[in-house]
Amino acid sequence: MTVLSTQRDVDALTLTFVADFDAPPERVWQVWEDPRQLERWWGPPTWPATFPRHEFRPGGRSSYYMTGPDGTQAWGWWRIVDLDKPRRLEYEDGFADDKGEPTGELGVTRGVVTFEDLGGRTRMTSVSTFESAEQLEQMVQMGMEEGMRGAMGQIDELLAESRV
Repeated sequence: MTVLSTQRDVDALTLTFVADFDAPPERVWQVWEDPRQLERWWGPPTWPATFPRHEFRPGGRSSYYMTGPDGTQAWGWWRIVDLDKPRRLEYEDGFADDKGEPTGELGVTRGVVTFEDLGGRTRMTSVSTFESAEQLEQMVQMGMEEGMRGAMGQIDELLAESRV
């Protein structure tokens, strides 16, 4: 598994994941940039994601849904705040209706992902910042921590395919 650590900081209202990958930052960046690659890892293994819309540029919007084992769909949205390819990405994330429009349910989370070059390898650090301790706790209770660990654990296989 590539995830090295997970840290929940209620005082800072953050949930942080640190993962290392055997690929340079430019390649790891692509698993965020390309919607077909993103679909292969964003959802946990039992809740795969589909991105009908993915405008990977500052101000761009994305809509996605994850499909559960019973066919249930959970919709979400992103608004890309800032990109510094291949070093940093910042986005807002929230729940959406079945058209990909924000619902306001459980508020908005801000994600910042950094890609550190480790000499041909990449350390990816993902920090989600919440609006309140209650929102953080609700998201953890819904399985966000385990879900993100499982989702990020799928990136290695995707990266290995490009080395074959």
